[in-house]
Amino acid sequence: MGGCQSYSSSDEEANHNNISLFKIKNNSLHMMASAEVKPYLRDHFLSRRITDVDLLTLSAHPHGLDQQEWIATNTVAFFQHVTLLFSALSDFCSTTACPTAKSSRNILYEWTDEQGKKLKCSAPLYIDYAMSYIQELLADERVFPTRAYSSFPPGFMFLIQKVFVMLFRTLAHLFSAHYHDAIVVELHPHLNTLFTHFITFGHTFRLLDPAETAPIDDLIAGLTH
Repeated sequence: MGGCQSYSSSDEEANHNNISLFKIKNNSLHMMASAEVKPYLRDHFLSRRITDVDLLTLSAHPHGLDQQEWIATNTVAFFQHVTLLFSALSDFCSTTACPTAKSSRNILYEWTDEQGKKLKCSAPLYIDYAMSYIQELLADERVFPTRAYSSFPPGFMFLIQKVFVMLFRTLAHLFSAHYHDAIVVELHPHLNTLFTHFITFGHTFRLLDPAETAPIDDLIAGLTH
């Protein structure tokens, strides 16, 4: 399978500054300042949740359980929930509405195929590539073993970090491009809760590089503090 890349949109760029760089295998991230309106930061919507459970406690590694097993189990659960939520909002995310896979600060995500070719694609196509890649990975017994006494591969944590990058970018696109749509269908409490749990878990086990999440640090701060 391929990978993914993100960068600041050059055709939309006027007087923006490149402020950060993140690399993971064939992926890189360039960020720029933006004055876009962010409906997801409005207190009335930001405060909505589907549960008051302490997500830090929920994310914590249970005593006596193998840590990699705990991370693997939660990764599968996050993938399932992100897939379900995107599916519920997919009617709003079309090639016409989202011709590029974009996040806040005009970050554009590109996919890198198996030959290393970078593909500029629409948001639904990018997310389909990402979800298909993750699905294949989760089904691979060499990476996510299900048999008793099987062990995880040496590069397991790197692959988990790659999965988390793809899930993060999918959620970041939903917040930046479809949060208003989520409000209309009253899914924003679910999106807020899922993202808060995802970020909390990612921070707990250092699965997300700060440079990757920087474009929506304002949202992360609002949800986790």
